[in-house]
Parts: sequence; C-alpha cells; structure tokens
Amino acid sequence: MITLHHCVSARSFRPLWLLEEIGAPYELVMHAFPPRVRDEAFLEINPLGTVPALFDGQVGMTESAAICQYLAGRHPEAGLAVAQDDPAYGDYLNFLHFGEATLTFPQTLVLRYGRFEPEERRLPQVVEDYSRWFLSRLRSLEPRLEREAFLCAGRFTAADVSVGYALLLASFIGLDERFKPAVAAYWQRLQAREAFQRAKAAECDAALAQGVPPQPAMEMG
Repeated sequence: MITLHHCVSARSFRPLWLLEEIGAPYELVMHAFPPRVRDEAFLEINPLGTVPALFDGQVGMTESAAICQYLAGRHPEAGLAVAQDDPAYGDYLNFLHFGEATLTFPQTLVLRYGRFEPEERRLPQVVEDYSRWFLSRLRSLEPRLEREAFLCAGRFTAADVSVGYALLLASFIGLDERFKPAVAAYWQRLQAREAFQRAKAAECDAALAQGVPPQPAMEMG
C-alpha cells in the first residue's frame, strides 16, 4: 500500500492527483501546514519536515515531480508516462520538471513575501517581480497549447499533473487572472478531469476525518 503524507493543496497534491489518475490504492495521511512547525512527530518520518513524503514498500520519496515520474513509470497501464524511445520523451521530461523548477519556485517567493512573513518583513516589490517571472515563463506554453490540448505526446501525461499544480497554486494567489487564453482554457480542461476532482474531494474528506484544518496550505502560513 502506498502512503502519501499531504497538506491541503500543497505540492503533495501532485502525487495525490496522479494516484487518482492511476487508480492505485493509497493511504492519505494529512498534516497541518507547515508540518515542520505544526507536527513535530512528522520530522521522524521526513527529517525535511516537508510534504510530499511518499512511501511505497522500501521506497521513500520527497520530491513531487520525481514522485509523479516514479508513479507514472511504475504504472504504465495508466498511460501517464512517455517511453524513452518515443519522440516525445524529451518534451515529457522537460515539462514534468518545468512545472516545479520553473513555475512553482517563483510562486513560493510570492507566497513567502506576500503572505507568510510578518507584515514588517513583507516585500511588495519581490511579490510583483516574481509574479512577472512566473507569468513570463508560463507564457512560453501559450503557442503549444493553442495547437494541442495537452503538453506532449498528444495526450494527458504526468507532465500535465506537474504543470497543472503550478496553475492550481497560481489560482490561489490570484495570478490566474493574468493567464493568456490558451493557458486559461488548458487550466479549465485540467480541472474538469474526474481524477482532479476526486483528489480535491479526497484531501478535504481526509483532512476533516483526521482533524486537520481543510484550508489550503497557502492560507495556513
């Protein structure tokens, strides 16, 4: 049984969504955000004190994009990976990691200096600079999404989960209002997926059942 440690709407939503796409059984363990502060016992499970933390037998992983790659590769029957001999393999890996390294990173600075830091330490210029950084890199997807429904291989893959989480995060901090049309339409397609909706329901239900506040992580700092 796969065990996923998760905070509502945190990066761990990527593997949660992918697990729902795959249809694999899993146990969802909820934590209040940030777990390194609010759940000291979690440090014994993951010394980083961050989510996700996924355990699959003897395998333990903490990087959300890597977990997506791992799960998609371990469950080829779900069709969420791209084979190494497929011409789209390079695009698949690139977008899978683009979602975290390029799109999510600047948003963490927007959150930190716009919401999480005490009022006297907030930096509006940093918030605007990194919002523009995110949007400028997001716009690079626009030409592709004008031609294609998904990012690579002519179908939905784990790369869309990775980038889709970055769009989810953007929607929580108000940057979705600045999406270009093709990206906005793509985001609507992702949200309409049944597995996305199941993942949203699963995290809410599990939070309530486990006595964890159901508010998104970016509202809990």
